[in-house]
Amino acid sequence: MHTETKVLPFQANNGRDPKIRFELRKKKRYKRAEKFVNKIEEVQRKAKTTLVKAQENIRRYVDKHRAEVVKYKVENLVLLNTKDLK
Repeated sequence: MHTETKVLPFQANNGRDPKIRFELRKKKRYKRAEKFVNKIEEVQRKAKTTLVKAQENIRRYVDKHRAEVVKYKVENLVLLNTKDLK
């Protein structure tokens, strides 16, 4: 699991949560499987929540340092650096 985003490598590599789903026909026989599925779903919910929080933190940091975009109109005069033009 990544320390900052708290995301599993599977999710990072595949862009989705690993899903393990199957029908539980006999509750008595599949109690351990049901516990496993519930645990996996809980881990997925926590990872998703943590990822959303990390995205919000990154967005806030980037927005703090973002400059206003200057909108130019036709016939505006601008200075042009020709250093890289050939």
